[in-house]
Amino acid sequence: MSLIIEPFRTDFMLQALAGGVLVAAICGVVGTWVVIRGMAFLGEAIGHGMLPGVALATVLGAPVLLGGAASAIVMSATIGALQRRGRLTYDTSIGLLFVAMLSLGVIIISHSRSFATDATAMLFGDVLALGPDDLAVLTVALAVTLAIAVAFHRAFVASAFDPRIARTLGLHPQLAQVMLVGLVTLAVVASYQAVGSLLVIALLLAPAVAAGRWTTRIPTTMACAAVIGAVAVLVGLIASWYAGTAAGASIACAAILTAVVSGLLRSGLDLLRRLAPTSERNPCTAGHSPASSAPSQG
Repeated sequence: MSLIIEPFRTDFMLQALAGGVLVAAICGVVGTWVVIRGMAFLGEAIGHGMLPGVALATVLGAPVLLGGAASAIVMSATIGALQRRGRLTYDTSIGLLFVAMLSLGVIIISHSRSFATDATAMLFGDVLALGPDDLAVLTVALAVTLAIAVAFHRAFVASAFDPRIARTLGLHPQLAQVMLVGLVTLAVVASYQAVGSLLVIALLLAPAVAAGRWTTRIPTTMACAAVIGAVAVLVGLIASWYAGTAAGASIACAAILTAVVSGLLRSGLDLLRRLAPTSERNPCTAGHSPASSAPSQG
């Protein structure tokens, strides 16, 4: 137990843990929808789309979060515009903008006197540098995320499974899509300083994937993903403390490991159930197919 407590006797590690837990909660909520809607590539693209704004803010000495948010919004709007025109497929549009924004960000930051340090912070974050102001921003971001997720839950669900039904019910699937992209943008921007643009997708996807192997309801998946993400933050920070590794990368690696371990445990449990002797099963249900375990959206 002392090995776990020891790293957090310092203020910067406590603030890193608090910030990481807030990021995990944001990514747990948003990441669940990212997995359900198959928006992983979009999340990665927005993460790179914010780089020019962050780079420009760094060079000019302006707030990096504001620059990143503005750039990410431009990226999201451009993707939407290209999709509506229909001249390029969705993934092609994202791929081209992905590379363009990343390149532009590196070009801009190359004018900084501390190019290597700034570029590393942009790509991999610096969770150990989180301060009280950053924690306040993350708290507000979490509150906004939860408010939008609750307000648009029915619209998100209906749009995910049948936009026509959503339209019939007056749930405005196009607005729901815009708000969902906005949530992904908010999660990426809010998580930027903690794990950087390259690693944020790990916290968006891995905890949600890990939780999805054990839950059937979306709200439950979100809550479990947030807890799993928080555990990954804790494990990553402890590993970084003792192994001397980069904190953001350690957190991302721990998050990926949760998905791997969860998948192995789920597969192992399913295998044991299939190998169980027939005599141990309920004779009343023998020969019948088990009930469907389709996810409930409540």
